Amino acid sequence: MGFFTNVYLLNKSLLLVLVCVIVLVCTDQDYYSLLGVTKEASSREIRQAFKKLALKLHPDKNQNDPNAHENFLKINRAYEVLKDEDLRKKYDKYGEKGLEDQQQGGRYESWHFYRYDFGIYDDDPEIITLDRGEFDAAVNSGELWFVNFYSPRCSHCHELAPTWREFAKEMDGVIRIGAVNCGDNRMLCRIKGINSYPSLYVFKTGMQPVKYYGDRSKESLKNFAMQYVTSTVTELWAGNFVNAIETSFASGVGWLITFCAERGDCLSYQTRLKLAGMLEGLVNVGWMDCGTQGELCDNLDISSSTTAYFPPGATINNKEKGGVLFLNSLDAREIYQEVMQHLPDFEIISAASLEDRLAHHRWLLFFQFGESDKSNVEEFKKLRFLLRDEHIQVGKFDCLSSPTICSKLYVYQPCLAVFKGKGTGDYEIHHGKKILYDIVAFAKESVNSHVITLGPQNFPDKEKEPWLVDFFAPWCPPCRALLPELRKASKHLYGQLKFGTLDCTVHEGLCNMHNIRAYPTTVVFNQSDVHEYEGHHSAEQILEFIEDLRNPSVVSLTPETFVELVQRRKREEIWMVDFYAPWCGPCQALMPEWKKMARMLNGLISVGSVDCQKYYSFCHQESVRGYPEIRLFPQKSNTAHQYFSYNGWHRDSYSLRGWGLGYLPQVSVDLTPQSFTEKVLNGKDHWVIDFYAPWCGPCQNFAPEFEILARMVKGKVKAGKVDCQAYSQTCQTADIRAYPTVKFYPYQGTKKNVLGEYIDSRDAKGIADLLNEKLEAIQNKGKRKKSRNKDEL
Repeated sequence: MGFFTNVYLLNKSLLLVLVCVIVLVCTDQDYYSLLGVTKEASSREIRQAFKKLALKLHPDKNQNDPNAHENFLKINRAYEVLKDEDLRKKYDKYGEKGLEDQQQGGRYESWHFYRYDFGIYDDDPEIITLDRGEFDAAVNSGELWFVNFYSPRCSHCHELAPTWREFAKEMDGVIRIGAVNCGDNRMLCRIKGINSYPSLYVFKTGMQPVKYYGDRSKESLKNFAMQYVTSTVTELWAGNFVNAIETSFASGVGWLITFCAERGDCLSYQTRLKLAGMLEGLVNVGWMDCGTQGELCDNLDISSSTTAYFPPGATINNKEKGGVLFLNSLDAREIYQEVMQHLPDFEIISAASLEDRLAHHRWLLFFQFGESDKSNVEEFKKLRFLLRDEHIQVGKFDCLSSPTICSKLYVYQPCLAVFKGKGTGDYEIHHGKKILYDIVAFAKESVNSHVITLGPQNFPDKEKEPWLVDFFAPWCPPCRALLPELRKASKHLYGQLKFGTLDCTVHEGLCNMHNIRAYPTTVVFNQSDVHEYEGHHSAEQILEFIEDLRNPSVVSLTPETFVELVQRRKREEIWMVDFYAPWCGPCQALMPEWKKMARMLNGLISVGSVDCQKYYSFCHQESVRGYPEIRLFPQKSNTAHQYFSYNGWHRDSYSLRGWGLGYLPQVSVDLTPQSFTEKVLNGKDHWVIDFYAPWCGPCQNFAPEFEILARMVKGKVKAGKVDCQAYSQTCQTADIRAYPTVKFYPYQGTKKNVLGEYIDSRDAKGIADLLNEKLEAIQNKGKRKKSRNKDEL
């Protein structure tokens, strides 16, 4: 099979059974209907809809309604699920049944909170509310961003809000102004190191984020932000003016020039600098003092202050000032919009030249259907500048000029797509927001990744090479959030696994053929074998899923193999088994952690799983009453339990691993004061010692790790444990001041020092690597000593 080996396979018939069961799931009231939004609603739209309902239905405002509390809980539950990307995917796929372990929506705030504290910036068009899924794409788009990380409960955040809104309006077009609600995006804020509110940061590609510490006045914020506008305003005079205008034809970049005379108002320095930032890469910005350059201004018939746009190739010697656009406004935004309207549109690619053009260059193409399409948003003209470092050209293609070409590309409505320099066969259609920063992020990611758009003509059918196919719908927000993660994963697996996306709104028949009933559904096809991905939407977990397919860490058990491998296991063998159901939300959440745990336990404990939807009778026979049910089958003995059930609160890989390791026979040695002196200090072996206290939580967490260490260094270094509660004098003599403390006692020909060598690590592998380095150094020291003795002889 090449790519995957020794895998307990999921075949197509199982996938059919799973999906057929899935579509039978139903709920009393649809969450989207409860909030009055469509399934394609954005996070912002969901917040806005919930806030509107919360203000109307809150129990504080309906105290005479006995059902007010229950009705509010319903909309609160709907909001808490739909605002979370992972929960929303589970709900879309399995309904409420997939959320059985999720308790979101059981608590709510006062009416005052929803009126004044909830969604502070949701109604401000100049402020972009960023969520976890779009944050990195936005701040890495190449534009300058100033982001406000806030908490809805923070009074200082509310005090800043009016100023932040005014600041956003004034800086519109110069700097992107963003806001992140850390109440809804705790993980994102934690990753970015946000520990106080509000926290204001400037982000720009190629630059470390810069935190703002000044006062929160609009002027101070503006002065700080403008430091990072790298565009310049050039002072022009007779010597360089003519040259600048003439060379603009060759460069393709025109000039916006402010002429400052005694009469009339001249654009201020701050306004000129703002325009330089707004027009960066598109138009050069300059100014001229007509007081010192009077002759030149007279030649141009300029007698009062004015601003003019000189497009590339403009003529300046005739009285009509051919091609020059004179602007009467002093407002930066108005000037910007008028200049942008006069910039040339994107090149239209002809049907005859399309294949050749796409085969030799990277392209971002806007597909339009006739001249009436409004795809030429003025701001998009910045794309050529923002994508130049990636060598991406930008153009248009009119599908009415060649419907056949667009049909072959599965383009049936206005859209845009990236072609990766290999002709029309290697491309990806954009399904995100039609906003500049989202398009820039998509184009940069797409040209450097290996995800292509699929259709009936290129869909992998019985191919020898394995494929990962994402079945999705463009209206589905979790689908759109998954696409950037697929691009990241594709770069790591280039040459091993091909990646493609299939739009089920376009190719409904093909999706029905593969029994796709929920979006996104991500499937790996390996010839006749099918493996559905159920993990979180992250590149890291996708890569773990693929690695697990290649080198399975978890054995998929049938009733027969369960009897053979688990019940009839060897006397010294230990098994951990997860009894699960594919539709179960907690089971889906557990699966990636279970596989990660299995990899960490490799060689120590065998790990398996049983699909209780497929083997329902068997699970019932084994008294499995709920999912997931985690059981440990210990080493066999005459008095041992048949199995132990996991009842811990946390189901992450580290908690489960620690629980399982607790059932391994101890390899380390428990030491008394006498044995510590005789064996460790006076003995001729190397020792690593764990000094601990039984009541110490970190010591209990470290105990399984130390047992792994004992196994890793067995034969080289002996491992011992000293109970500092029972033997406090020994620990005091060894200068133990905290628990747990790990020390190394190497034997070098003499009695060892009771203080030992402190090891600042709690990771078994890290400690083992350090011990091996120390042992190698001791060995090399011994060789050098022997060599010197021989030389002396």
